[in-house]
Amino acid sequence: MRIAARSPLWQKFPPSPARPPATAAHPLATVKDAMSARVLILAVMFAVTTLRPLAAAEAAPFGEWLRGVRAEARAAGMSEAFLDDALAGVRPIARVIELDRRQPEFTLTFWNYLDKNVNDLRIRKGRAMLEKHRALLEKTAERYGVQPRFIVALWGLETNYGEHFGAFPIIAALATLAHDARRSRFFRQQLLAALTIMHRGDVPLTTTGSWAGAMGNFQFIPTTYKDFAVDADGDGRRDMWNSYPDMFGSAANYLARSGWRRAWSWGREVRLPKGFSLEHAGLGTQKPIAEWKRLGVTRIDGGALPDEQTDASIVLPSGYEGPAFLIYKNYRAILSWNRSLLYAVAVGHLADRLVGGLPLQSPRPAEELPLSRADVQDLQRLLAAKGLYGGENDGVVGPETRNAIKAYQRRVHLPPDGFPTAGLLERLRGASGG
Repeated sequence: MRIAARSPLWQKFPPSPARPPATAAHPLATVKDAMSARVLILAVMFAVTTLRPLAAAEAAPFGEWLRGVRAEARAAGMSEAFLDDALAGVRPIARVIELDRRQPEFTLTFWNYLDKNVNDLRIRKGRAMLEKHRALLEKTAERYGVQPRFIVALWGLETNYGEHFGAFPIIAALATLAHDARRSRFFRQQLLAALTIMHRGDVPLTTTGSWAGAMGNFQFIPTTYKDFAVDADGDGRRDMWNSYPDMFGSAANYLARSGWRRAWSWGREVRLPKGFSLEHAGLGTQKPIAEWKRLGVTRIDGGALPDEQTDASIVLPSGYEGPAFLIYKNYRAILSWNRSLLYAVAVGHLADRLVGGLPLQSPRPAEELPLSRADVQDLQRLLAAKGLYGGENDGVVGPETRNAIKAYQRRVHLPPDGFPTAGLLERLRGASGG
């Protein structure tokens, strides 16, 4: 799904607070135990259905809040009759909040993420889709300048080529997140955008999608749908479910307007020379390809980089001991779709595999140890205590967290790759005495 700010994604979500340490016996311990048991029973009851409303105590504030949304939508030109239908029976969904607090994308290791998203089955099916829709995809590429393999790769990662759209009612899911305090402004914007595209007839009121409101074959969030979806088949609707011209054209339009460079690739796996300074790595550093060649960077097979007049960056999505990629402007366009470095690599690599590209050549580690969201939160807290991190303590390894890690690594004379590891966290904990 696209969180273009989705993020990116793109990205982009804090876990539940850690349980406090046990305390000594207390006269109220029995009462507390009984209350805890009741809470556990209620939690289990909530978990048995994904569409169970939140606690009744929140119903009145939610209803009052929803009346404000209705007034804003009415002021934007939506009819009373439409709003009656759109908002009838809308209630918060407990499961949506639960999923918002623990997105798995940010705790998977590089190789696990790649295995999950670029596997033999997805490659075979993607090649079949590329062939089946070749004429339309080539027509779309001619108009927007986005090569067919990238459109199909995005389709594969988002919904496995149309197999998984999500089962949450869009309006109720977005209302749940917009009412929740954590990211209310962003999701209120998404809710109003969803109402807008439904009011204009692009999307039925009964539409279902992801828990975060992403829709259709390419899982556009509502603002992306409103701003970038196209009516390529000319039937008066922008249909991201049933119209291949609309859905392919919309995906290509989004990338094109995000800076996609016609006929260029996304990047390539490369080999870094011994002694390569990690200060050169990261999205914040761009150099001409000729300069990367001068620094000793080669293709992964040792061959020379292409003689192209463009800037590029080196990214290390799993740290300096993992694969290195020389990435171009099109990689950054994918990041505007979803800000996860892993997602952008997976899209590019799947696109390459669809047209005969080889698997990654870098050796796999014997073992990868992922950090939990709670671990990343602790990492952020410890970096903040050292004056290196000023962002939200959200458990998400975004650009600000990576920059803070780099700053700490420089301070203690570690390779500054900006990558969080269990060893780094233990070092920080030891330095803080906790």
